[in-house]
Order: sequence, then C-alpha cells, then structure tokens
Amino acid sequence: MEELTLTTPALLFSAISLIMLAYTNRFLAYASVIRELHAKYKKNKDKVLFAQIKNIKRRLYLTRSMQIYGISSLFLCVFTMFLIYIQQQTLAIWVFGVALILLIISLGLLIMEIQISVKALEHHISDIEMN
Repeated sequence: MEELTLTTPALLFSAISLIMLAYTNRFLAYASVIRELHAKYKKNKDKVLFAQIKNIKRRLYLTRSMQIYGISSLFLCVFTMFLIYIQQQTLAIWVFGVALILLIISLGLLIMEIQISVKALEHHISDIEMN
C-alpha cells in the first residue's frame, strides 16, 4: 500500500465544505418553512398542516444527522493530517478510512432526505393534478 500524504485528506476539504454549505442551506430553508407552518397551524389546526410539520421534522433531523456525520468526517480528515505530520502513518490510514465511511453515511442520509422531500412535493403536485 502506498503511503498516505497530507494532500490526500486535504483534497476532501473543499468537497466537504461545499457539502456542509448545502446542508446548512437546507437546514435554514427548513427553519423558515417550520416557522411558516407553525404560524398557519396556530390559526388553523388542520390535519394536512400537521402531516407537513411531521414530515419536515423528520427531514430536519435527517439534515442534522447529515451535518454531524459530515463535520465528523472533516474533523477526522484534519486529525489524519496531524497523524501524518507526527509520522503515525498506520493510525492515519485507519482514521482516514473512518473519515471516508462517515462521509459515505452523510451522503447516504442525503439520499434518504431527498427521497422524503420528493414524496412531500408529489403530494402538492397530486393536489393540482386532481383539479
């Protein structure tokens, strides 16, 4: 196996940073929608609104998990670089492997969240299609 260099984990920095920006934008969008739905629900305790709130809550928690796994991956990439710097090559390889696994989990959660989002939007579209 080839030696792990400082540039290998550093390559993930830009990718993880962009992913985290996208996750944060999703989180902020959900916060806005939740505030809007909350205000509507206070005025009219509709079952449809409650179902939408339940759906967005699930998506919010998925986004939080995506962020946690993504940040953990970035943290371990930095830790990998430190291990390489102090010449702990074997440990660095293992830590970097865990960082990659955490990033894969984060992206897998993103896929789940996208599927839930699409189903929620399909409900809105079906309303229009029925009319």
